[in-house]
Amino acid sequence: MALPSILVILPALLLGSQAAWSAQQAATLHERDAAALRDVRAGLRDLPGSRFFDSWDDARSPCAYAGVVCAPDEDDRASGALRISVLTLGTGLANSPGLAGTLPASLASLSALTDLVLYPGSVSGAIPVDIGSGLRRLRLLSLSGNQFTGPVPESLAGLPDLHTLDLGNNHLEGAIPTGLLLPSSPSLKVLILANNGGLSGEIPALFSSSQMFHVDLSRNAITGTLPPLPPTIRYFSVAANEMQGSLDGVFGDRSAPANLAFLDLSMNNFSGSIPPDVFALPSATSLLLSRNNFTGPLTVPAAPLPWAVVDVSHNGISGEVPEALAVAGSLYVNNNRMSGDVPRAVASSVFAGRMTTLYAQHNFLTGFPAPPLPLPDSAALCLSYNCMELPSASAADGCPTIGGPLEARPAEQCRSTDVGSSGGDG
Repeated sequence: MALPSILVILPALLLGSQAAWSAQQAATLHERDAAALRDVRAGLRDLPGSRFFDSWDDARSPCAYAGVVCAPDEDDRASGALRISVLTLGTGLANSPGLAGTLPASLASLSALTDLVLYPGSVSGAIPVDIGSGLRRLRLLSLSGNQFTGPVPESLAGLPDLHTLDLGNNHLEGAIPTGLLLPSSPSLKVLILANNGGLSGEIPALFSSSQMFHVDLSRNAITGTLPPLPPTIRYFSVAANEMQGSLDGVFGDRSAPANLAFLDLSMNNFSGSIPPDVFALPSATSLLLSRNNFTGPLTVPAAPLPWAVVDVSHNGISGEVPEALAVAGSLYVNNNRMSGDVPRAVASSVFAGRMTTLYAQHNFLTGFPAPPLPLPDSAALCLSYNCMELPSASAADGCPTIGGPLEARPAEQCRSTDVGSSGGDG
Protein backbone atom coordinates (compact mmCIF):
# COMPACT_ATOMS: atom_id res chain seq x y z
CA MET A 1 0.00 0.00 0.00
CA ALA A 2 1.50 3.31 -1.00
CA LEU A 3 2.03 5.67 1.93
CA PRO A 4 2.34 9.45 1.62
CA SER A 5 5.54 11.20 2.57
CA ILE A 6 5.43 12.56 6.11
CA LEU A 7 5.98 16.33 6.23
CA VAL A 8 6.96 17.73 9.59
CA ILE A 9 6.62 21.44 10.42
CA LEU A 10 8.23 22.29 13.76
CA PRO A 11 6.39 24.97 15.77
CA ALA A 12 7.99 28.36 15.46
CA LEU A 13 7.84 28.92 19.22
CA LEU A 14 10.23 26.02 19.74
CA LEU A 15 12.60 27.01 16.99
CA GLY A 16 14.23 30.29 17.94
CA SER A 17 16.91 29.84 15.35
CA GLN A 18 17.75 26.65 13.46
CA ALA A 19 21.21 26.53 14.99
CA ALA A 20 19.93 26.92 18.53
CA TRP A 21 17.26 24.26 17.95
CA SER A 22 19.82 21.81 16.56
CA ALA A 23 22.12 22.40 19.48
CA GLN A 24 19.28 21.84 21.94
CA GLN A 25 18.30 18.58 20.27
CA ALA A 26 21.89 17.36 20.22
CA ALA A 27 22.11 17.96 23.96
CA THR A 28 18.78 16.49 25.00
CA LEU A 29 17.95 13.55 22.71
CA HIS A 30 17.55 10.49 24.86
CA GLU A 31 20.75 8.45 24.64
CA ARG A 32 18.86 5.21 24.07
CA ASP A 33 17.20 6.73 21.00
CA ALA A 34 20.48 8.19 19.76
CA ALA A 35 22.09 4.77 20.08
CA ALA A 36 19.27 3.15 18.14
CA LEU A 37 19.73 5.68 15.32
CA ARG A 38 23.43 4.84 15.19
CA ASP A 39 22.50 1.17 14.84
CA VAL A 40 20.02 2.01 12.08
CA ARG A 41 22.70 3.90 10.21
CA ALA A 42 25.16 1.04 10.65
CA GLY A 43 22.63 -1.55 9.47
CA LEU A 44 21.18 0.23 6.45
CA ARG A 45 22.68 1.85 3.37
CA ASP A 46 21.50 3.71 0.29
CA LEU A 47 21.23 1.67 -2.86
CA PRO A 48 22.93 3.27 -5.87
CA GLY A 49 20.80 6.21 -6.92
CA SER A 50 19.41 6.88 -3.42
CA ARG A 51 20.76 9.70 -1.23
CA PHE A 52 18.53 9.37 1.81
CA PHE A 53 21.37 9.15 4.33
CA ASP A 54 23.20 12.26 3.06
CA SER A 55 21.87 14.28 6.00
CA TRP A 56 22.80 11.66 8.61
CA ASP A 57 26.21 13.04 9.54
CA ASP A 58 27.88 13.94 12.81
CA ALA A 59 27.64 17.68 12.11
CA ARG A 60 23.86 17.58 12.58
CA SER A 61 21.64 16.82 15.49
CA PRO A 62 20.00 13.39 15.10
CA CYS A 63 16.63 15.17 15.25
CA ALA A 64 17.61 17.07 12.09
CA TYR A 65 18.22 13.88 10.13
CA ALA A 66 15.94 13.20 7.17
CA GLY A 67 12.97 11.13 8.27
CA VAL A 68 13.44 11.72 12.01
CA VAL A 69 10.88 13.59 14.10
CA CYS A 70 11.52 14.26 17.78
CA ALA A 71 9.13 15.29 20.55
CA PRO A 72 9.38 15.87 24.32
CA ASP A 73 9.42 12.74 26.45
CA GLU A 74 5.85 12.39 27.69
CA ASP A 75 6.95 10.13 30.54
CA ASP A 76 9.70 12.43 31.80
CA ARG A 77 9.04 16.01 30.75
CA ALA A 78 11.03 17.39 33.67
CA SER A 79 14.25 15.98 32.24
CA GLY A 80 13.88 17.93 29.00
CA ALA A 81 14.78 14.81 27.07
CA LEU A 82 13.55 14.39 23.52
CA ARG A 83 12.34 11.10 22.06
CA ILE A 84 11.92 9.98 18.47
CA SER A 85 8.22 9.88 17.63
CA VAL A 86 8.34 9.29 13.86
CA LEU A 87 10.96 7.44 11.83
CA THR A 88 10.63 7.37 8.04
CA LEU A 89 13.42 5.48 6.27
CA GLY A 90 13.82 6.24 2.58
CA THR A 91 12.41 8.97 0.39
CA GLY A 92 9.42 7.17 -1.10
CA LEU A 93 10.07 8.88 -4.44
CA ALA A 94 9.06 6.91 -7.53
CA ASN A 95 12.59 6.97 -8.95
CA SER A 96 14.34 6.03 -5.70
CA PRO A 97 15.69 2.46 -5.45
CA GLY A 98 15.39 2.58 -1.66
CA LEU A 99 17.64 1.13 1.01
CA ALA A 100 19.43 -2.16 1.65
CA GLY A 101 20.77 -3.89 4.75
CA THR A 102 18.99 -5.13 7.87
CA LEU A 103 16.96 -3.59 10.69
CA PRO A 104 18.71 -3.61 14.08
CA ALA A 105 17.08 -5.20 17.13
CA SER A 106 17.61 -1.92 18.99
CA LEU A 107 14.73 -0.40 17.00
CA ALA A 108 12.54 -1.85 19.75
CA SER A 109 14.12 0.58 22.23
CA LEU A 110 12.45 3.59 20.53
CA SER A 111 9.58 3.31 22.99
CA ALA A 112 8.04 6.69 22.08
CA LEU A 113 7.76 5.82 18.39
CA THR A 114 4.27 6.13 16.90
CA ASP A 115 5.06 5.84 13.17
CA LEU A 116 7.70 3.61 11.56
CA VAL A 117 7.85 3.59 7.76
CA LEU A 118 10.44 1.86 5.60
CA TYR A 119 9.87 2.60 1.94
CA PRO A 120 10.28 -0.16 -0.68
CA GLY A 121 13.84 -1.27 -1.32
CA SER A 122 15.99 -4.32 -0.63
CA VAL A 123 16.16 -4.46 3.17
CA SER A 124 16.37 -8.12 4.19
CA GLY A 125 16.68 -10.38 7.22
CA ALA A 126 14.06 -10.87 9.90
CA ILE A 127 11.80 -8.21 11.36
CA PRO A 128 13.07 -7.69 14.94
CA VAL A 129 11.15 -10.18 17.07
CA ASP A 130 10.59 -7.75 19.98
CA ILE A 131 9.49 -4.83 17.84
CA GLY A 132 5.95 -4.86 19.24
CA SER A 133 7.09 -5.41 22.82
CA GLY A 134 9.19 -2.25 22.76
CA LEU A 135 7.10 -0.03 20.49
CA ARG A 136 3.87 -0.06 22.47
CA ARG A 137 2.76 3.34 21.09
CA LEU A 138 2.90 2.34 17.44
CA ARG A 139 0.03 3.56 15.28
CA LEU A 140 1.57 2.88 11.87
CA LEU A 141 4.08 0.22 10.83
CA SER A 142 4.87 -0.13 7.13
CA LEU A 143 7.78 -2.26 5.90
CA SER A 144 6.29 -3.24 2.54
CA GLY A 145 8.12 -3.89 -0.69
CA ASN A 146 11.37 -5.17 0.73
CA GLN A 147 12.97 -8.60 1.17
CA PHE A 148 12.21 -9.50 4.77
CA THR A 149 12.17 -13.19 5.64
CA GLY A 150 11.08 -15.15 8.69
CA PRO A 151 7.82 -14.81 10.62
CA VAL A 152 5.50 -11.93 11.40
CA PRO A 153 6.48 -11.11 15.01
CA GLU A 154 3.92 -12.29 17.56
CA SER A 155 4.68 -9.12 19.52
CA LEU A 156 2.72 -7.04 16.98
CA ALA A 157 -0.59 -8.60 18.02
CA GLY A 158 -2.63 -6.68 20.57
CA LEU A 159 -0.80 -3.35 20.36
CA PRO A 160 -3.26 -0.87 21.88
CA ASP A 161 -2.91 1.93 19.28
CA LEU A 162 -1.79 0.14 16.09
CA HIS A 163 -4.06 1.27 13.26
CA THR A 164 -2.18 0.20 10.11
CA LEU A 165 0.18 -2.76 9.65
CA ASP A 166 1.61 -3.20 6.15
CA LEU A 167 4.16 -5.99 5.70
CA GLY A 168 3.14 -6.84 2.14
CA ASN A 169 5.43 -7.70 -0.75
CA ASN A 170 8.17 -9.38 1.24
CA HIS A 171 9.19 -13.04 1.72
CA LEU A 172 7.67 -13.70 5.14
CA GLU A 173 6.61 -17.19 6.15
CA GLY A 174 5.06 -19.09 9.02
CA ALA A 175 1.72 -18.76 10.73
CA ILE A 176 0.05 -15.37 10.84
CA PRO A 177 -0.26 -14.37 14.53
CA THR A 178 -3.88 -15.15 15.35
CA GLY A 179 -4.15 -12.06 17.54
CA LEU A 180 -3.86 -9.79 14.49
CA LEU A 181 -7.23 -11.09 13.26
CA LEU A 182 -9.06 -11.01 16.59
CA PRO A 183 -10.83 -8.31 18.60
CA SER A 184 -7.76 -8.39 20.90
CA SER A 185 -6.21 -5.93 18.42
CA PRO A 186 -9.03 -3.38 18.81
CA SER A 187 -7.43 -0.44 17.05
CA LEU A 188 -6.15 -2.37 14.02
CA LYS A 189 -8.10 -1.26 10.96
CA VAL A 190 -5.73 -1.93 8.05
CA LEU A 191 -3.83 -5.24 7.74
CA ILE A 192 -1.79 -5.91 4.59
CA LEU A 193 0.25 -9.12 4.41
CA ALA A 194 -0.19 -9.69 0.68
CA ASN A 195 2.39 -11.14 -1.70
CA ASN A 196 4.61 -12.85 0.83
CA GLY A 197 3.93 -16.36 -0.44
CA GLY A 198 4.70 -18.31 2.72
CA LEU A 199 2.31 -16.99 5.36
CA SER A 200 0.00 -19.73 6.57
CA GLY A 201 -2.66 -20.60 9.12
CA GLU A 202 -6.43 -20.17 9.17
CA ILE A 203 -8.66 -17.14 9.61
CA PRO A 204 -10.25 -17.53 13.07
CA ALA A 205 -14.01 -17.53 13.49
CA LEU A 206 -13.82 -14.50 15.80
CA PHE A 207 -12.42 -12.47 12.89
CA SER A 208 -16.05 -11.49 12.34
CA SER A 209 -15.98 -9.56 15.64
CA SER A 210 -13.00 -7.40 14.73
CA GLN A 211 -13.32 -3.80 13.58
CA MET A 212 -11.12 -3.94 10.47
CA PHE A 213 -11.99 -2.22 7.22
CA HIS A 214 -9.08 -3.20 4.92
CA VAL A 215 -7.58 -6.71 4.94
CA ASP A 216 -5.33 -8.06 2.18
CA LEU A 217 -3.92 -11.55 2.74
CA SER A 218 -3.59 -12.46 -0.93
CA ARG A 219 -0.90 -14.66 -2.45
CA ASN A 220 0.09 -16.67 0.58
CA ALA A 221 -0.58 -20.21 1.85
CA ILE A 222 -3.63 -19.65 4.06
CA THR A 223 -5.92 -22.66 4.50
CA GLY A 224 -9.30 -23.40 6.07
CA THR A 225 -12.75 -22.02 5.44
CA LEU A 226 -13.91 -18.43 5.23
CA PRO A 227 -15.69 -17.19 8.37
CA PRO A 228 -18.24 -14.36 8.31
CA LEU A 229 -16.53 -11.03 7.64
CA PRO A 230 -16.51 -8.09 10.05
CA PRO A 231 -19.46 -5.74 9.50
CA THR A 232 -16.97 -2.86 9.14
CA ILE A 233 -14.97 -4.40 6.27
CA ARG A 234 -14.67 -2.43 3.00
CA TYR A 235 -11.83 -4.26 1.21
CA PHE A 236 -11.10 -7.96 1.62
CA SER A 237 -8.80 -10.21 -0.39
CA VAL A 238 -7.58 -13.76 0.18
CA ALA A 239 -6.80 -14.35 -3.50
CA ALA A 240 -4.28 -17.05 -4.42
CA ASN A 241 -4.30 -19.02 -1.19
CA GLU A 242 -5.37 -22.58 -0.34
CA MET A 243 -8.76 -21.92 1.26
CA GLN A 244 -11.73 -24.21 0.73
CA GLY A 245 -15.33 -24.91 1.67
CA SER A 246 -18.57 -23.20 0.75
CA LEU A 247 -19.63 -19.59 1.22
CA ASP A 248 -22.98 -20.49 2.75
CA GLY A 249 -23.69 -18.30 5.76
CA VAL A 250 -20.69 -16.04 5.20
CA PHE A 251 -22.60 -13.03 3.87
CA GLY A 252 -26.21 -13.68 4.71
CA ASP A 253 -26.76 -12.76 8.36
CA ARG A 254 -27.78 -9.42 9.79
CA SER A 255 -24.18 -8.40 10.44
CA ALA A 256 -23.16 -8.78 6.78
CA PRO A 257 -20.72 -6.06 5.71
CA ALA A 258 -22.88 -3.28 4.29
CA ASN A 259 -19.87 -1.24 3.13
CA LEU A 260 -17.84 -4.00 1.46
CA ALA A 261 -16.79 -2.59 -1.92
CA PHE A 262 -14.00 -4.98 -2.98
CA LEU A 263 -14.12 -8.76 -2.52
CA ASP A 264 -11.46 -11.05 -4.01
CA LEU A 265 -11.70 -14.78 -3.30
CA SER A 266 -10.13 -15.87 -6.59
CA MET A 267 -7.60 -18.67 -7.02
CA ASN A 268 -8.60 -20.82 -4.05
CA ASN A 269 -10.54 -24.06 -3.67
CA PHE A 270 -13.93 -22.71 -2.60
CA SER A 271 -16.80 -24.93 -3.69
CA GLY A 272 -20.58 -25.24 -3.77
CA SER A 273 -22.83 -22.65 -5.32
CA ILE A 274 -22.19 -18.91 -5.07
CA PRO A 275 -24.83 -17.65 -2.61
CA PRO A 276 -27.15 -14.91 -3.89
CA ASP A 277 -26.09 -12.88 -0.83
CA VAL A 278 -22.70 -12.30 -2.46
CA PHE A 279 -24.39 -10.42 -5.31
CA ALA A 280 -26.67 -8.55 -2.90
CA LEU A 281 -23.93 -6.74 -1.00
CA PRO A 282 -25.20 -3.16 -1.22
CA SER A 283 -21.83 -1.42 -1.74
CA ALA A 284 -19.88 -4.03 -3.68
CA THR A 285 -18.40 -2.81 -6.96
CA SER A 286 -15.76 -5.53 -7.52
CA LEU A 287 -16.59 -9.24 -7.06
CA LEU A 288 -13.67 -11.49 -8.00
CA LEU A 289 -14.48 -15.18 -7.58
CA SER A 290 -12.59 -16.77 -10.46
CA ARG A 291 -10.54 -19.98 -10.48
CA ASN A 292 -12.32 -21.86 -7.72
CA ASN A 293 -14.56 -24.92 -7.75
CA PHE A 294 -17.95 -23.20 -7.67
CA THR A 295 -20.81 -25.12 -9.29
CA GLY A 296 -24.53 -24.74 -9.85
CA PRO A 297 -26.37 -21.85 -11.46
CA LEU A 298 -25.95 -18.19 -10.58
CA THR A 299 -28.80 -16.53 -8.72
CA VAL A 300 -28.31 -12.78 -8.99
CA PRO A 301 -30.83 -10.37 -7.46
CA ALA A 302 -31.23 -6.94 -8.96
CA ALA A 303 -28.01 -5.07 -8.36
CA PRO A 304 -28.27 -2.16 -5.92
CA LEU A 305 -25.38 -0.46 -7.73
CA PRO A 306 -23.60 -1.13 -11.03
CA TRP A 307 -20.56 -3.34 -10.54
CA ALA A 308 -17.21 -2.24 -11.91
CA VAL A 309 -16.25 -5.88 -12.43
CA VAL A 310 -17.77 -9.31 -11.82
CA ASP A 311 -15.44 -12.24 -12.45
CA VAL A 312 -16.74 -15.79 -11.94
CA SER A 313 -14.60 -17.32 -14.69
CA HIS A 314 -12.81 -20.68 -14.53
CA ASN A 315 -15.28 -22.50 -12.30
CA GLY A 316 -17.93 -25.17 -12.95
CA ILE A 317 -20.94 -22.85 -13.01
CA SER A 318 -23.95 -24.05 -15.00
CA GLY A 319 -27.29 -22.53 -16.00
CA GLU A 320 -27.88 -19.33 -17.90
CA VAL A 321 -26.13 -15.97 -17.70
CA PRO A 322 -28.31 -13.88 -15.35
CA GLU A 323 -29.82 -10.77 -16.90
CA ALA A 324 -29.03 -8.80 -13.72
CA LEU A 325 -25.31 -8.98 -14.61
CA ALA A 326 -25.96 -6.53 -17.45
CA VAL A 327 -25.08 -3.65 -15.10
CA ALA A 328 -21.45 -4.81 -14.74
CA GLY A 329 -18.78 -2.68 -16.36
CA SER A 330 -16.69 -5.80 -17.02
CA LEU A 331 -18.14 -9.31 -16.89
CA TYR A 332 -16.12 -12.53 -16.97
CA VAL A 333 -18.17 -15.75 -17.10
CA ASN A 334 -15.77 -17.63 -19.39
CA ASN A 335 -14.55 -21.18 -18.84
CA ASN A 336 -17.64 -22.49 -17.11
CA ARG A 337 -20.55 -24.76 -18.14
CA MET A 338 -23.14 -22.08 -18.81
CA SER A 339 -25.82 -22.66 -21.43
CA GLY A 340 -28.75 -20.93 -23.14
CA ASP A 341 -28.73 -17.57 -24.86
CA VAL A 342 -26.86 -14.57 -23.52
CA PRO A 343 -29.59 -12.18 -22.26
CA ARG A 344 -30.48 -9.35 -24.61
CA ALA A 345 -29.84 -6.83 -21.82
CA VAL A 346 -26.24 -8.04 -21.52
CA ALA A 347 -25.66 -7.89 -25.27
CA SER A 348 -27.21 -4.43 -25.48
CA SER A 349 -25.00 -3.20 -22.66
CA VAL A 350 -21.89 -4.28 -24.60
CA PHE A 351 -22.95 -2.60 -27.84
CA ALA A 352 -24.06 0.55 -26.02
CA GLY A 353 -20.60 0.85 -24.44
CA ARG A 354 -21.78 0.45 -20.87
CA MET A 355 -20.09 -2.95 -20.52
CA THR A 356 -16.54 -2.63 -21.82
CA THR A 357 -15.57 -6.31 -21.44
CA LEU A 358 -17.64 -9.46 -21.87
CA TYR A 359 -15.71 -12.71 -21.78
CA ALA A 360 -18.10 -15.64 -22.21
CA GLN A 361 -15.90 -18.06 -24.17
CA HIS A 362 -15.52 -21.76 -23.34
CA ASN A 363 -19.10 -22.40 -22.26
CA PHE A 364 -22.10 -24.09 -23.91
CA LEU A 365 -23.97 -20.89 -24.84
CA THR A 366 -26.37 -21.20 -27.75
CA GLY A 367 -27.05 -17.63 -28.84
CA PHE A 368 -26.08 -13.97 -28.62
CA PRO A 369 -28.75 -11.41 -29.64
CA ALA A 370 -26.42 -8.82 -31.12
CA PRO A 371 -28.26 -5.57 -31.92
CA PRO A 372 -27.74 -3.97 -35.37
CA LEU A 373 -25.03 -1.68 -34.05
CA PRO A 374 -21.26 -1.61 -34.52
CA LEU A 375 -19.25 -2.85 -31.59
CA PRO A 376 -17.58 0.13 -29.85
CA ASP A 377 -13.81 0.32 -30.31
CA SER A 378 -13.43 0.32 -26.54
CA ALA A 379 -15.30 -2.98 -26.08
CA ALA A 380 -13.71 -6.42 -25.73
CA LEU A 381 -16.12 -9.23 -26.64
CA CYS A 382 -15.26 -12.93 -26.71
CA LEU A 383 -17.84 -15.65 -27.40
CA SER A 384 -15.64 -18.35 -28.95
CA TYR A 385 -15.87 -22.08 -28.23
CA ASN A 386 -19.58 -22.17 -27.48
CA CYS A 387 -22.50 -24.01 -29.08
CA MET A 388 -23.36 -21.26 -31.56
CA GLU A 389 -22.12 -19.50 -34.61
CA LEU A 390 -20.40 -16.27 -33.76
CA PRO A 391 -22.67 -13.31 -34.60
CA SER A 392 -19.74 -11.47 -36.20
CA ALA A 393 -15.97 -11.50 -36.39
CA SER A 394 -15.95 -8.97 -33.58
CA ALA A 395 -17.17 -11.70 -31.21
CA ALA A 396 -13.70 -13.27 -31.45
CA ASP A 397 -11.57 -10.18 -32.06
CA GLY A 398 -11.64 -9.31 -28.37
CA CYS A 399 -10.55 -12.76 -27.19
CA PRO A 400 -7.35 -13.03 -25.16
CA THR A 401 -4.43 -14.35 -27.19
CA ILE A 402 -3.90 -17.23 -24.76
CA GLY A 403 -7.61 -18.00 -24.38
CA GLY A 404 -7.58 -21.30 -26.27
CA PRO A 405 -9.53 -22.34 -29.38
CA LEU A 406 -11.46 -19.65 -31.24
CA GLU A 407 -13.65 -22.00 -33.27
CA ALA A 408 -17.05 -23.35 -32.23
CA ARG A 409 -17.31 -26.14 -29.70
CA PRO A 410 -17.55 -29.63 -31.33
CA ALA A 411 -21.16 -30.48 -32.15
CA GLU A 412 -21.12 -33.72 -30.18
CA GLN A 413 -20.50 -31.74 -26.99
CA CYS A 414 -23.59 -29.62 -27.68
CA ARG A 415 -26.15 -32.40 -28.30
CA SER A 416 -26.74 -33.33 -24.67
CA THR A 417 -30.09 -32.41 -23.15
CA ASP A 418 -28.09 -30.81 -20.37
CA VAL A 419 -25.05 -29.37 -22.09
CA GLY A 420 -24.13 -27.36 -19.02
CA SER A 421 -23.20 -30.54 -17.17
CA SER A 422 -21.88 -32.54 -20.10
CA GLY A 423 -18.30 -33.42 -20.83
CA GLY A 424 -15.72 -31.18 -22.40
CA ASP A 425 -13.29 -28.68 -20.95
CA GLY A 426 -15.98 -26.15 -19.93
